[in-house]
Amino acid sequence: MNRKKLVMTAAAAAVLLGLSACTSDETDTASETTTAVETTATSGSSTTEQAEESAQHSEADVMFAQMMIPHHEQAIEMSDIILSKDDVPADVTSLAEEIKAAQGPEIAQLTDWLEQWGEPTQPEGMDMDMDMGGDHDMAQMEGMLSDEELQLLSDAPGPEAAELFLNQMIAHHEGAVAMAEDQVENGTYPPAVDLAQTIIDTQQQEIDTMQQMLDSM
Repeated sequence: MNRKKLVMTAAAAAVLLGLSACTSDETDTASETTTAVETTATSGSSTTEQAEESAQHSEADVMFAQMMIPHHEQAIEMSDIILSKDDVPADVTSLAEEIKAAQGPEIAQLTDWLEQWGEPTQPEGMDMDMDMGGDHDMAQMEGMLSDEELQLLSDAPGPEAAELFLNQMIAHHEGAVAMAEDQVENGTYPPAVDLAQTIIDTQQQEIDTMQQMLDSM
């Protein structure tokens, strides 16, 4: 092979290598573009699904969340009162701790849903002071204690307070179960309906446990 042919062969090889590199770059770029588009589409789809799911809530879901928040808050207040006392049976204090551990996160979840829905955390016109009356005060919620009943629990000594706590909490739980049953029947937002069923199952079991505690006193 003479020098002229060698030069031409080398030139041809360089051209082929250049074409190959360009093709590889174009393929990589196309792949990256496709991946970015797919990622964006997936993210957009996920956001759309979340928005559609939030849009499925109804007035029943809103009322359930708004009413269950203060109901749970009072259960935690009752638990804090009993936990602050001496001479309370260990099984009663353990129950109070379980109630706090379960209902605190549920309050956070209910509050988060209301924020997603653009709804206030309590119904308009609700009076949080049960002694003030009104069309939508907390006293209308099943199982809620009055200020006087809470004061009785706070003033009672340990053993007496334990028995009073169990009786009050049974009635309080029964109110929560009734509210949750209404949500299961009338709610349309699936996660809220699921939470309502959890409340029914959990609090009914606790009612049974508290009744057994009372029977053994």
